[in-house]
Amino acid sequence: MIRAKTLSGEELDWAQVLALLHAAPASSAEQKTSDSQKPVPQNVWVDVQAPTPEEWQSIRAAFPLHPLAMEDAQEEGHWSRFESYPAHDFITYRTLSKPEECDEFTERISLFLFQPSAAHEVGSILSISRRGTLYLGDVWKMVGRESVNTPAEVAYELLEHGTDTFGLYANALETRIEGMQEQVFKNEPRDLITTVFEYKHDLAKVRRLCSDAREALLLLVRHGHAEGGDAILYRDALSNLDRAVLRLEGEREALTSLLDMSLGFQGQRMNEVIRTLTVVSTIFLPLTFLAGVWGMNFKFMPELQWPYGYALAWGSFVLVGLIMALYFKRRGWW
Repeated sequence: MIRAKTLSGEELDWAQVLALLHAAPASSAEQKTSDSQKPVPQNVWVDVQAPTPEEWQSIRAAFPLHPLAMEDAQEEGHWSRFESYPAHDFITYRTLSKPEECDEFTERISLFLFQPSAAHEVGSILSISRRGTLYLGDVWKMVGRESVNTPAEVAYELLEHGTDTFGLYANALETRIEGMQEQVFKNEPRDLITTVFEYKHDLAKVRRLCSDAREALLLLVRHGHAEGGDAILYRDALSNLDRAVLRLEGEREALTSLLDMSLGFQGQRMNEVIRTLTVVSTIFLPLTFLAGVWGMNFKFMPELQWPYGYALAWGSFVLVGLIMALYFKRRGWW
C-alpha cells in the first residue's frame, strides 16, 4: 500500500506524487547510473506499507534510494541503524508493538529523509514499514499542523512516538513490579522468582532494543544532513531516548531488588519453619527421656507398682511440656 500527503496536509494519490517529478519514471538502466542526481518529489510525505515488487519498482523510480538502504528496509528483523548517503539520510527505527502488555514484540519503520532541491522547498520524507506501526496513524493525522509541516518535524514525531513505546513499557513494568512487591510483603503463596526471571529476560531484550535505537538517533544527530532547527529537534528526541534508557535501567535494578527481596523473604520463612520445628523437637526431648526411663525393664521400679504411676507419668509429660512451651513463648521463639 502506498499513500502520500503534502506536508501542508493535503492527501495525494501516487499519480500526483509522480507528477511532482515533472517527468515519467526513469528506466532501470537510468536508475543504476543516476540515482543520486535523480529529481525527488518535494514537500511530500510518502508512506509505504508491505510494498509489493511492483510498488518497490515504482518507489525506486520516484526516489533515489541507495541500494544498501533499500536492502536494510526490506530485510526482516533488522535492528535500529542510521546511515547518511549522498541523496538522503536513512534511519531504520525498531520499537515495541505491545508495550502496555510488557511484551517484547517489536515493529519497525524505515525513514528516508531527502533534502530540499530549492530554497522555497523543504524536502521530502519516505517511510517504509511492513504493517505500519503503533503510532504511524497518529502522526499521519498530525501532518499539516504548524509544528509538523517539514520532513524533519515528521521524522521527529515518528521518532518521538516510537520512543514513547519504551516509556509505556517502563510504566507497565513498574506497575507490575509494585504488584509483585505487595505479594511478597503479604506472603502470598506464589512463585515470584520464575516471573521475575521472565521479566528480566524480556527487559534485557528491550534494553538492547532501546540502546540500538539511541545509537541510531545519536548518529543521525552527529552525521545527518539536518542543520539548525532540524538538528535541535533530533537532539530533543535523543534526550528523550536517553531518559527512556535510564528508566529501563532503573526497572532492571528494581527487578534485581525484587528478586533479592523475594529470596530474602523465602529464607526468612524457611528460618521460621525450622525454628518452629526446633522448638517442638526440644519440647519432646525431655518427654522422650522420661518415657525412656520409665520404659526400662528393671525389676525394682517403685513407680511401676504404684497405683498412680501412670497418672504421674502423664502429669510429668504435660507439666514439663507446658513449662518449656511457656518458656519459649516468653523468649519469642514460639
